[in-house]
Amino acid sequence: MNIMTPFAGYALLWGFGLLMILLTYLGSRGEKWRTQKGFLAAGRNVNWWLGAFSIAVSWIWAPALFVSVQQAYQQGIPGIFWFTLPNILCLFIMAPLALRIRRYLPGGYTQPEWIRYRFGERTHKIYLIPFFWYQLMAVTVQLYAGGSIFALLSGVPVQAVMFILAGTTLAYAVISGMRASILTDFLQYAAIFFGGLLVLPWTVAKAGGFSAVAAGLGGVTGEHRSLFDPMVAYNFGIVTTIGLISGVLSDQQHWQRAFTIRKEQLRISYIAAGILFGIVPIGLALLGFLGANPALGVSLPAGTDASLIGVAVVAKFLPQWAVATFAIMLLCGLCSTLDSGLCAAGSLYAINCFAYTEAERTVLERERVGQDLTEQEQAVRRALDLKSLRRSRSAMVGITIAGLIVALAVLYIPGFGLQYLWWVFNTIAACVAVPTVLSLYWSRLDSRGVVRGVLTAFIVGIPVFVYANYKGLVGLTVASSVGIIVVTTLFCLAFPRREPFKVVDEETTDRK
Repeated sequence: MNIMTPFAGYALLWGFGLLMILLTYLGSRGEKWRTQKGFLAAGRNVNWWLGAFSIAVSWIWAPALFVSVQQAYQQGIPGIFWFTLPNILCLFIMAPLALRIRRYLPGGYTQPEWIRYRFGERTHKIYLIPFFWYQLMAVTVQLYAGGSIFALLSGVPVQAVMFILAGTTLAYAVISGMRASILTDFLQYAAIFFGGLLVLPWTVAKAGGFSAVAAGLGGVTGEHRSLFDPMVAYNFGIVTTIGLISGVLSDQQHWQRAFTIRKEQLRISYIAAGILFGIVPIGLALLGFLGANPALGVSLPAGTDASLIGVAVVAKFLPQWAVATFAIMLLCGLCSTLDSGLCAAGSLYAINCFAYTEAERTVLERERVGQDLTEQEQAVRRALDLKSLRRSRSAMVGITIAGLIVALAVLYIPGFGLQYLWWVFNTIAACVAVPTVLSLYWSRLDSRGVVRGVLTAFIVGIPVFVYANYKGLVGLTVASSVGIIVVTTLFCLAFPRREPFKVVDEETTDRK
């Protein structure tokens, strides 16, 4: 299904990457981006609308671009409903959580920082496992999807596409960290929006208009026209909803933005982001419905993942340059999450994986509650800035290499498509979802319940979930996903603190 030559494919990939590098370099000059606060939190001064675009496009993972179309194609209206609604709710749910953690950690950078302060080192180390894992999967999934689509469209070897995407994204991410991510996020969302505005209505018109869309609303089998189809809700909706909400709670990309956007604008930023995000999968679902219309004769090459049906639809009805435009639109969505994942991994490593000196701990504690630093403490802070930037950049390189290795390995697992990869890493995130929320709202939550619940979910729940997916046992898949939430909740409730945990936060400091 090649619609461009390998040379054109290489030119498109390198041209896009070099443009992002140039724009990042021009927009990130200045010393303030060479500090820990600038590199990891963009100065904590991002306004709400720029933050909203950044949140939305960093949540547009490969599943939003491909699984959304696949669900519309395979399971019709209820399929896209159960994909889109939980995704939007996730960002709405993050709004109060972002405000709460910003109140407790006004000088913070990562969610595990809060866990370390709240529960100590043992729980903190356990938490780092799913948080690092989630960013590894963020890199892996984008490289896997990007390699698959450009190999399909241009004949460029999938491995080569992965290396180019990884190399160019890493190059602009290390320039200024979160500043680079925020700048490119806005540009990439604009490209997605205007690319969709061109390609989607044109494709629908060429395919026969909305009557052609209507003929595919029931999915490829024609059986799924009810919005609340109970089988789709059971087979896909329950696991997806649990996985998505758990995923956003374990995604450092969102917690990092909670420390980046102006505190008083966090709520509106996340609400606007939910709306901006929803536009994308709803619009792309039109391609899935067209693909499901038997009269149009859209098909994929043998062995091709069903998540690429949208690409096949566009390629069937539009000229090559329009398909290239669609490819750029998809590339923007993939790279926005890829660079966000690199920044998130960099912040996790720099902030959570090193022991601090006594002087550094004093500086960090004063920053945590928003207190000003003395001149001597500022000198300690400058030295720590240099360490943090070096550590963060090294982590970006490390997570890129690790993600490449995993993405290349996934290519050789028969039948392991994008949807299953997405489900597995979201279920790992579910192991810490309940403790994460309770840690911010329930003062009697104790580390004993958190540790026991999370370890039980890791040791028992995840292997059962993976086995159920591998064997195609839908009932066991749903039961294990729900069971992880139930088990972690019960352990948290069974081992409460005797005395409420008292937080010394920004408001407490102000009152004193």
